[in-house]
Amino acid sequence: MALHFLDYLGVFVFAITGALVAIRKDMDIFGCVVLALMPAVGGGTVRDLILDVPVFWVVDNRYLFITLAAALLTFVAYRFVLRVGRLILWCDAIGLSVFCALGTAKALEVTGKPVVSVMMGVVTAVAGGIARDVIANDIPLVLHKEVYATAAFAGALAYVFALPVFGTEASIWLAVGVALVGRGLGIGRGWSLPKIRNTE
Repeated sequence: MALHFLDYLGVFVFAITGALVAIRKDMDIFGCVVLALMPAVGGGTVRDLILDVPVFWVVDNRYLFITLAAALLTFVAYRFVLRVGRLILWCDAIGLSVFCALGTAKALEVTGKPVVSVMMGVVTAVAGGIARDVIANDIPLVLHKEVYATAAFAGALAYVFALPVFGTEASIWLAVGVALVGRGLGIGRGWSLPKIRNTE
């Protein structure tokens, strides 16, 4: 039950981040819903299609209703949402952490292959956000901001290594914690991967 709540929470907060981007880009309410859907269900959709399993939101339509509710709430109360922007940043970190852990767990259950599962965990966490940013004509957040995909990668690895020792549920919580700490360091300390500074 707790893991289901985590999954729904991840969808909700990711949907808010998508709707906020739509508002910043001066899109209408339909645009808000579309951009909310991208991070909320996009990564999980890509994962399920690659794994050739039923797409999660087709099986459980509640994910769509949660996304729609988050988009409409953001559209109506966007001034308040913007005022708690720092909180939303941390909510996004929670969504990233939850999705990488649950995505890895699902992929490992389906394939039994740790390497593939880690990749699918990262895809679940970041692919939807990439789609959101591309549609909004932005450079994807994952390519230029603080530690992001790396945090998802660390969380996915943590799940794979912890599973034989701690079992599924405890390993998911551990993976969420590892990813959240990694992303939190990126937010709080501005940590990012090395890059070449363009001086031209």
